[in-house]
Amino acid sequence: MYGTSRSGEGGSFPYAMLCVDVTDERSVARAVETVLSREGRIDIAVNNAGIALAGPVESTTVAEAQRQFDVNFFGALRICRAVLPAMREQGSGYIVSVGSIGGLIAIPFQPMYSASKFALEGMMESLRLEVRRFGIRVVLIEPGDTKTPITAHRILTSDSGAKPVYRSFDAALKRMAEDEQGGPGPEGVARLLERVVNTAEPRLRYTCGPPVQRAAVWLKRLLPNSVLEYGMRKYYCLD
Repeated sequence: MYGTSRSGEGGSFPYAMLCVDVTDERSVARAVETVLSREGRIDIAVNNAGIALAGPVESTTVAEAQRQFDVNFFGALRICRAVLPAMREQGSGYIVSVGSIGGLIAIPFQPMYSASKFALEGMMESLRLEVRRFGIRVVLIEPGDTKTPITAHRILTSDSGAKPVYRSFDAALKRMAEDEQGGPGPEGVARLLERVVNTAEPRLRYTCGPPVQRAAVWLKRLLPNSVLEYGMRKYYCLD
């Protein structure tokens, strides 16, 4: 989807809808080429595509981990690579990646999801340093639990052999689902995104979502890791 100043194709929305598979480099390239041919520039790129894989590390296959990273991390990399030449040439642009508080504090039984978001953090932090002199602003938005369809679409690892050993898995997964569906809607993330792309010098990171989860990010920086681990074990009903 990309914004335009005219009515969308096939409807009254002020957006033209483009179908993009972020795991397919050709699909990404076609979409970017289409926007450039129609509008002549790209001002904002938002990396928001994501999937969530749940299961213990022991029951996660390499193929499943690669699928998680192909969408959450390499999908963002493909978008960045595709839009950067045009942004450099025009001397401006915003690249905003929607990470997660789970990319700052690892979530038990979602190790690959957290790992993909941790990796996204590192790439965006480096990219911000690389492209600032071209007038390109790079920002991370890090939501906490948000009520979206990702809960219903969460993928469980296929190798169930190790799962019975981890007796806390079902209880932890239930807590995750309750927190997500009991969290705020995505409108808050959208409003924050609008504010970011209308800020001349945005910060690198913006957290949003439930206050207790945002506070946990600061507590991780201030408290010994053993204290944070204790709180996480209790919260997710770990043995």
